[in-house]
Amino acid sequence: MKKLLRPDDTLNNRISYYLLMLLLLSLPFNLFYSHLFLIGLALHTVIQIRKTAIKPLLTTANIALAAVFFVTLFSIIYTTNKPQAFTELGRQVTILLIPLIFCFNPLDVKKYRHNFLLVFSLGCTITIIYLFLKALLTIKYYHLPITALASPLFTNHNFSEPLEIHATFFSMQIAIALIYLLYVFIKEEAKTYKLFLLICSGILAVGILQLSSKSIFIALLLIINIALPWFMLKGRSRIWFTTISASLFIAVMAGIYTRDVFKERYITELKKDLSQSTDAELTDPRLARWGVAISVGAQSPVIGHGAGTEIGLLKDPFFDHQFYRSYLAGLNAHNQFISFFIKSGIVGLLVYLFVLAVGIRKALAKRDLLLMAFMVIITAVSFSENFLDVDKGIFFYGVFFSLLMFSVRPETTETGTKNIV
Repeated sequence: MKKLLRPDDTLNNRISYYLLMLLLLSLPFNLFYSHLFLIGLALHTVIQIRKTAIKPLLTTANIALAAVFFVTLFSIIYTTNKPQAFTELGRQVTILLIPLIFCFNPLDVKKYRHNFLLVFSLGCTITIIYLFLKALLTIKYYHLPITALASPLFTNHNFSEPLEIHATFFSMQIAIALIYLLYVFIKEEAKTYKLFLLICSGILAVGILQLSSKSIFIALLLIINIALPWFMLKGRSRIWFTTISASLFIAVMAGIYTRDVFKERYITELKKDLSQSTDAELTDPRLARWGVAISVGAQSPVIGHGAGTEIGLLKDPFFDHQFYRSYLAGLNAHNQFISFFIKSGIVGLLVYLFVLAVGIRKALAKRDLLLMAFMVIITAVSFSENFLDVDKGIFFYGVFFSLLMFSVRPETTETGTKNIV
């Protein structure tokens, strides 16, 4: 604990360490704090720049980390909505800034990777506990039954509303924290600490269920049942872990079917999203909206229509297809891949796919579970949200992608796996 709060390093590096840790802790909360700590870290990095400590800038990893920013920058040239385009570019400056900070800052993020992730995971656990306490106090104040906790009043966006954060974007953070704690749980030998990690993991898992993000649930299903045992275990350990985790997921799915609110969110809404629209439906299924959005992108398939144009271009087609809720709300495509296709065409889409491929390849080459988990999470969410158009999504992407890429290192045995039995 002493090394966690007071690292053995120079004064300048300790300041960078604390600022980065505070930035991670601030991610679930008001963006004012995230911006404040990011600006503080950037200024501190500029003040202590030393030529001998600068890391290489023109690397494949750095190009991949900043590629999304440059796609937006390029697509501003031909956009028809420059004010909105510059707004998008301003949000995405974070994606460019954070890799530069890691390149110029002498702090060895490899050395402190586990410190950062542990503090972040514990912060997420405390935040989930706070949200449950907030919900319970509300239930008590309005004299509601305790079962109201598993009702639409306290699930999904209503659960994360005290933090003023989108449920899926918060779930992305909780998922990273959960995978990290499971990773440490498997590696840890001390039984007392393992019990503590298991309790924290349980709290985060219940929080994930309460937030009810379908894309994150699917991502965790893949990570925990496939990636985690493949990266960390072998032999009987792998079989036992996969059997237990799969059984737990089956039990969770059975529980979801017994509660109408969760069944509606995870099963019924997923079926609606993947269905074609009908006149009888008051909702606008995602699959049907994706078809409309793709047809809009196909009008300029190579370089797209330019940054900042997506919502404006979709308004009339949504109205023409009787997607009135999407029209009135001014919704985007709710798909990051299609969003790139609309704004920057096949060129932008291929760049984003290249970014995902670089991250996945790095995770496989280094057998890095956490980087792979991050890549699975952002890939899954890319199918359901334009998370790179929103500050919370951009901060999550920029901070964790850079942190995990800069701190990746081989920490496994020759086979890359471990037998814990």
